[in-house]
Amino acid sequence: MSFKSKLPQVGDTIFSVMSALANKHNAINLSQGFPEFNCDEGLIESVNSFMQKGFNQYAPMPGNLSLREALAIKYTARHTTSINADNITITAGATQAIFSAISCLVEKGDEVIVFDPAYDCYEPAIAAYGGKTIHISLNYPDFSIPLEDLAAKITNKTKAIIINSPHNPSGAIISNEELQAIEELVLKHNLYLISDEVYEHIVFGGKHHISVLDYPALFERSFICYSFGKTYHTTGWKMGYCVAPHSLTKEFRKFHQYIVFSCNTPIQMALAEYVPNQSYQELPAFFQKKRDLLQTALSGSRFELLPSNGTYFQLVNYSAISQENDVDFAKRMTIEYGVASIPCSVFYSTAEDHKILRLCFAKNNDTLIKAADILCKI
Repeated sequence: MSFKSKLPQVGDTIFSVMSALANKHNAINLSQGFPEFNCDEGLIESVNSFMQKGFNQYAPMPGNLSLREALAIKYTARHTTSINADNITITAGATQAIFSAISCLVEKGDEVIVFDPAYDCYEPAIAAYGGKTIHISLNYPDFSIPLEDLAAKITNKTKAIIINSPHNPSGAIISNEELQAIEELVLKHNLYLISDEVYEHIVFGGKHHISVLDYPALFERSFICYSFGKTYHTTGWKMGYCVAPHSLTKEFRKFHQYIVFSCNTPIQMALAEYVPNQSYQELPAFFQKKRDLLQTALSGSRFELLPSNGTYFQLVNYSAISQENDVDFAKRMTIEYGVASIPCSVFYSTAEDHKILRLCFAKNNDTLIKAADILCKI
């Protein structure tokens, strides 16, 4: 029996490939973006407490009401747009939130604009629904949005634009000028926006996170996707959420209920108590120290460090070391030197190769110093 794949070009992600290579060669893994350290012990105790109390059955499909109310209070206080619990749906991670949003929007023949380098979950979801991804490369090396190119790529088939800020892999932060221009285009052309804001709290260097929630008119045509895992060092829990206006939330939940229905009950109960303590306010200083530690430790290396204003990633240019393509160099660096990274050409539809690697600094200080010592010898 022959089987026709809906995603014939999709294989293992680069994250799986590089982590497997790191494990095989016992390399320091600065590739996949997960914290090496644990979350707050109090949060773990709270989850266990709710398990012991019997909160082990299905949660409500939209998510625990007290958690959604806590999030609504948080965002209404932090941003211009006032939201309530009915604007929020708890998801099995931000990836599911993004997939569900794309499911709502994309029909056969629709075009969705994505900025490269782009996180690799966007295009497969678009393709699964018969859509076409229109790629626009961000300006290098500051990874700003080429607004003229964006305006030129909008056609009568364009359905949506996907943005990501703070940006993975570059660490760039979207500006008010860029978001204002996007708002004008979305409203002018009757488009929708999916905003991936999973690193919202990991911003440093005097920068601050600008959210779609700061643009009320744009919010009315947007799905904003967030991650508890990035905020609370719990990526393995796969918990996220989507914030959208009521009309879009209603449609979002139609797909959400059949993709996953509901998410982990005791974790939701614990997060409902934990979110109001605002521990996320400590994240900028916490991760800036780690970024600065890695940058200082690499200052004597032959790698050129690109600016990192957000996320927990540092890009490094290795062109002074080798002219190999970045995939080959990243693999060789893992096998021969024992440090795993992510080659950034994989985030481009055209495999655009600027000779840059992405290093994750959400690691213990000893790990970062040990990795930097190795990299300084290359």
